Amino acid sequence: MTLEEKVKQALETMRPQLQADGGDLEFVSLDPDGKVFVKLTGACGGCPMATMTLKQGVERYLKDTIPEVTEVVQAF
Repeated sequence: MTLEEKVKQALETMRPQLQADGGDLEFVSLDPDGKVFVKLTGACGGCPMATMTLKQGVERYLKDTIPEVTEVVQAF
């Protein structure tokens, strides 16, 4: 399984939590340094807590699950 496939699979496990609050996220890309780009959508797209969700939720989960992930960044 490629790193991108691992990231996508891990994001799929998180999506129901975001969807429960009216939000969602989309995988955009993965750079060679392990930086994951995602787009927050729905309620998450305009939420003032989106940065916290992204960094303390999504990024922490991905880093804990997939050590090759170095950072998660909001793509616009």
